[in-house]
Amino acid sequence: MSTVLVAIASFFGFLLAYHTYGRWLAGRIFGLDPRASVPSRQFRDDVDYVPTHKEVVFGHHFTSIAGTGPIVGPAIAVFWGWLPALIWVVFGSIFIGAVHDFGALVVSLRNRGETVGQIAGRIISPRARILFLSILFFALMIVLAIFGLVIAQIFTTYPESVLSVWIELPLALLVGYWVRRRGRHLLVPSLIALAVMYAAIYVGVYYLPITLPASVNPVMVWTAVLFVYCFFASVLPVWVLLQPRDFINSHELLLALGLLVLGMFAAGFSGQANLTASAPAIAAAAEVPADAPPIWPFLFITIACGAVSGFHCLVSSGTSSKQIEREPDAQLVGYGAMLLEGALAVVVILACSAGVGMGKFERQATGEAGQATRYVAVVQDGSPLVGRAAWRQRYDAQRGWREFKLVDKVGAFIEGGGNFLAALGLPLELGIGIIAVLVASFAATTLDTATRLQRYVVQELAATVRLRPLQNKYSATLFALATAGIIAVMKGAPALPRGTGGLLLWPLFGATNQMLAGLAFLVTAFYLWRRKKPVWFLVPPMILMIVLPAWALAVEIFGSGGFVSSRKWLLAGIGTIALGLQVWLVIEALLILPRARGVLEEALPDVPTASAATTNPTTSAVDLTAT
Repeated sequence: MSTVLVAIASFFGFLLAYHTYGRWLAGRIFGLDPRASVPSRQFRDDVDYVPTHKEVVFGHHFTSIAGTGPIVGPAIAVFWGWLPALIWVVFGSIFIGAVHDFGALVVSLRNRGETVGQIAGRIISPRARILFLSILFFALMIVLAIFGLVIAQIFTTYPESVLSVWIELPLALLVGYWVRRRGRHLLVPSLIALAVMYAAIYVGVYYLPITLPASVNPVMVWTAVLFVYCFFASVLPVWVLLQPRDFINSHELLLALGLLVLGMFAAGFSGQANLTASAPAIAAAAEVPADAPPIWPFLFITIACGAVSGFHCLVSSGTSSKQIEREPDAQLVGYGAMLLEGALAVVVILACSAGVGMGKFERQATGEAGQATRYVAVVQDGSPLVGRAAWRQRYDAQRGWREFKLVDKVGAFIEGGGNFLAALGLPLELGIGIIAVLVASFAATTLDTATRLQRYVVQELAATVRLRPLQNKYSATLFALATAGIIAVMKGAPALPRGTGGLLLWPLFGATNQMLAGLAFLVTAFYLWRRKKPVWFLVPPMILMIVLPAWALAVEIFGSGGFVSSRKWLLAGIGTIALGLQVWLVIEALLILPRARGVLEEALPDVPTASAATTNPTTSAVDLTAT
């Protein structure tokens, strides 16, 4: 029952927050106006700027922000106990993460869909623009290198997921064409595509798990294929692939989340899942690896996207703000999507504690490639390994913090989630296939959105320094993927194969990601400050998200056993640059702060209120997006 009660209390808190605090922000602070002009209509080009129904934008936004971040972070944070992780996820999502995403989205809406990096140049100072864009470049390079590796490892470890993930691409293209050219609704074809995907999961589990030949490096091959896909996803109009794929994925997540919650309730009421008996609420010293960092400040950095993420401000201001067709839609997209991601993180915490405690299993040797996937229960002393014993085997403190590999973190959620689905009567291998596809699909959505965002950043930086070749979207995308690819093809460690280079940058992901959140808060606070709007509700989360990541990053770089002392010069160099840029940007903001109150920033130049594309008789916002 403890599992069920925790889930119900958390979900109720998110619903209450949306209809109270979220509504207050939308009405009293930002004053969202349904009659206001929005970038998607002002600058409609049917490539990046496309007025879109709020449910479709919500699907794009949510699936872009809900990659592996809210899975990997909570999955490892339960080392410190499920209670600290749960408290931070619930309250962090409501008062920090959702406010951050919502603020960045609204400020971008009011600034022609510009990214937070561009807006910083006028809201704070011209130098702030270069500093912010430089930080964004490094942060997105890390995201591209890591998320490509995550998906490649999922494909390698869970070959039953490959067919369903890749079959979604032609389905999304067909849906995009059907909606755009035929003037059809998006909901029905996307649900049909979702049904095909789930049928492909069944086929992948029982008949066609796809593995690569032993003669090739599977991680390298999958990473290369993913980057090729990302190039086309970045340069194609959003309606061709991005929107339909994300809308299908949003239904996939809602269905999978629904199954997980139902399974959680079934397991909780039946006594199979017992949160308090499976994992420690607050871990004792002996239950935490000796080489683990201190819970303060690293809990907040480790959980990352499950409570607040700087990457979300890039999605809010990079793609979502260019698609919203009415200002009031920003509450659902900006504030609501983050609360749903918080709910996902709660499910992950419960899956990685109560779910893992339901039983330990392992893949059964299946002989030749292409045979059905099978899992068998791990037995100890003649009985299935369950409860605290199962949890301790997964979260073995003796293995060490750094030995808990990326695939282990993802695997903890897949294992626990599979147990929840098995409580509904689904075969264990099918449940694992569903969760593996879920994780890979959302990581892929984050990957292609991050590529498009990095393309924007490269183009903006190139325009600033007048580097004409990189101002083209094709060359900018190639440059974005090449810089991340150089890292990706390296070895993550001497004993690891090539293609694991994303692991080199993994230690920087949490701190640099949270650092972006603090800087985005700074931009939103200056926007309100210049308009004499209240900023008191932003000050505590802004300070928290500036200080905690800087503190954690400084410890990682210069602390005992840190990057410098262990001669990890790549990490030390990138980390020091990022930390220096953040300090510089904060100093810039403090210098201008006393003179900014009530003084509006420089206005954007006048432009026509609508592009020629707005009057294109072959399409309309209703045709494209009605559900």
